Order: sequence, then C-alpha cells, then structure tokens
Amino acid sequence: MPTSHRSDYDELGELLLDIGVMLMVSGANTERIKITVERIANAFACVPDLLITNHALMLTLTYPDSNKVFTSVKWMPGMHLNFNLISDISTMSWQIVLEKWSVARIAEELKMLNRKPLYPRYLVLLLVALAGASFCRLFGGNLTEMLAVFVASFCGLYVRQEAIKLKFNFYVSIFFAAATAALVAGVYFHFHPDEVYSHAFSTSVLFLIPGVPMIHAISDLMDGHTLNGIVRGVNVMIMAFAIALGLTVALVAYKF
Repeated sequence: MPTSHRSDYDELGELLLDIGVMLMVSGANTERIKITVERIANAFACVPDLLITNHALMLTLTYPDSNKVFTSVKWMPGMHLNFNLISDISTMSWQIVLEKWSVARIAEELKMLNRKPLYPRYLVLLLVALAGASFCRLFGGNLTEMLAVFVASFCGLYVRQEAIKLKFNFYVSIFFAAATAALVAGVYFHFHPDEVYSHAFSTSVLFLIPGVPMIHAISDLMDGHTLNGIVRGVNVMIMAFAIALGLTVALVAYKF
C-alpha cells in the first residue's frame, strides 16, 4: 500500500475519532455516533469497527479486502452539551456522502464547527434562572418563591461552572451547586417561617436534573448498547445522590 494512501486513511481515522468524540461530548447517544461515523467511513469505501465507551472511543478502519489500515483510541473529555453541533455534524455527514468531500475538506469543516461561538455565559445563567422560576410557578409557587428560585438557580449554576473550572470532581461540583441553590432559596424563608418553602426548595435544583444522560441511558439499552446504558444509568443515580445530598445540607442548616 503506498505511503501517501495509508497517510490519507490515517488522517481519515483521526477525523472520524474526533467526530465521534465531538458528538459524545455534545450529548449524542451511542447509536447516533455509530451511524454517523459509519456513514462517513462508508463514503470512503472503508468499513469501520467502532467501540464506544463512556471514557474513550476505539476505531479500526479496513478495506473491503479486509486489509486493516487504521486502529487508534481517543479519550473523552468532559461533557459539554451542544445540540447545534450534533445537528451540524449530522448535516455534514450527509454532505460528505452526496458531494464526495475530500479528507482535507472534512478537516476544514470541523475546524469551522469548532470555532462556532457558544451562547454567552451570563445569557445561559439568566435563561436557566428564568426556567427555574417558571418551573416554580408550574409547581404552584407564588411570586416570592419564583424570585427565590430565580436567584438560587443563577447562583447554583454559577457555582457549578466555577467548580468545574477549578477542576473539582464532576459529582462534587453538582453537590456544591445543589447545596448553594437550596441554601440561597431558603434565606428569605428562614426569616419568614410562616411562608411556604416547599415549592422553592423542590424547584431550586431542577436545573441540575440529568435529563439528557437519563434519556440516553434508556435509548442505549433499547438500542442494544447495554454496557453504555448501564454506565449512563449509574452516572444518573450518582448525580441524583449528589443533588439529594446538597438539598439535605440546606434542610439541616435551616432546620426545616
């Protein structure tokens, strides 16, 4: 096999691993990652064998004549949900098939997708806080409780972001955020014991509920990716435990 030809497939393999990691980190489920990688690899007349775990991807590319051309492993960074990126990569994979993109063009497109700006941090904080206040209203909370949840959600998410920046354990960061949100939500009610705290307390940590991992755990199990589904399910339970522990801190502190 010519060296340049092997080099092209090495570059393709690395790009496919990058695409798989980007999808996983952005919140795609296992089946979507598998289908997207297979679609792109098949466009280059390669057969991919992809092993997806919670912390790494392993990929082997082979020619139709069964000569192995590429094998590598790529470790997974921390999750950062970005559904726009998942959609963009899915669209790109179909363009690769229909328009016969080169490896170099795929690399350029990935660079452009990586450079797309995310939503500003304080806009995310504001919208998450508004969502928390809205949930409080849906649960029957009054204006005072909604305001308490708004401030609590804002502060809790801010603490979680800062904890992750400081390289705290992922689950510890969730505990810090839950404790902060519950404590902030309870300040007003601590000095006004005649008012109801339950609505603010129960909705102040809803921004931490692991909805995406929970959905993916079920979808992975249904798609036959049993190991990934179990791992995601266990992660969901640990996250729920961290949230409950944070709420317990507030209950003990305020003696509610």
